[in-house]
Amino acid sequence: MTDDRLGRYRASIDNIDAALVHMLAERFKITQAVGEYKAEAGLPAADERRESEQIERLRRLATDAGLDPAFTEKFLRFIVAEVIQHHQRIAGDG
Repeated sequence: MTDDRLGRYRASIDNIDAALVHMLAERFKITQAVGEYKAEAGLPAADERRESEQIERLRRLATDAGLDPAFTEKFLRFIVAEVIQHHQRIAGDG
């Protein structure tokens, strides 16, 4: 049995989780288009410079938001690795 306060917290968490899923879906739609463009243009699936810049930028944002920057980096690296796999498949490399 849960009390009303815990129920409200959980409802908020559920809403945030749903928003995260939708935002990730939108992000992957855009990265799919990027992968298709890279394949057409003969560009590599990965861009280490861009990835490093993004990691540093998001670490700063995390710090400003009071979120652990190490966690943020792990999360971003996980997403980027998945995106690169998608780009490799699109290009026929993976």
